[in-house]
Amino acid sequence: MSPTVLLADDEPLVRTGLRALLEQQGITVVGEAADGAEVLPAVRRTRPDVVLMDVRMPGTDGIEATRQLLAELAEPPKVLVVTTFDNDDYVHEALLAGASGFLLKRARKEEIAHAVRTVATGESLLFPEAIRRLVSARLPGGKYTRAAKTLTRREAEVLRLVATGLSNQDIAAALVISLETVKTHVGNIFGKVGAGNRAQAVVMAYESGIVAPGHLAGQ
Repeated sequence: MSPTVLLADDEPLVRTGLRALLEQQGITVVGEAADGAEVLPAVRRTRPDVVLMDVRMPGTDGIEATRQLLAELAEPPKVLVVTTFDNDDYVHEALLAGASGFLLKRARKEEIAHAVRTVATGESLLFPEAIRRLVSARLPGGKYTRAAKTLTRREAEVLRLVATGLSNQDIAAALVISLETVKTHVGNIFGKVGAGNRAQAVVMAYESGIVAPGHLAGQ
């Protein structure tokens, strides 16, 4: 079943373009918001699976709108941040606020559809190389170090595989363990580091030093 999307962007032309691209790819747009303050009420009305969120908006920006969704809703939609620059500090803060991934505004329509479908399932990390680049300039040893040290050896191993972009099924195959065991480990990781999703956990893992910036599949 194709995910449903709410578009949040202060530029009408951007919203129109995104709507056309998504609908060409078989994804239904159920609503729009022109400001971050409009996002929560719009989500309550339309119940989308994913919010495509401009990170920079006048008034309430995408970071605060993301925080509001996660704080106010028992079952919030996934948030996919849309940005012009992939090294934007706003994107970094949005991921720590609970966004599930980010996407460049110049992305191709197939990439946009793939990104929406990926974050909707929550079973794999979106564009792990982009997240690595985003955090690589930041020195490890931040405030998440203490929480990361509570991970067991197996949980740390699972988190490193999550950081490469592997799905739960792929991790189960790589470690020769059951899918349910992987899901349990991922849930424990989220609880220990205080993360709500894979992207947030991976950013915290990089910043704590438990995952090195060069740690990607095939490297």
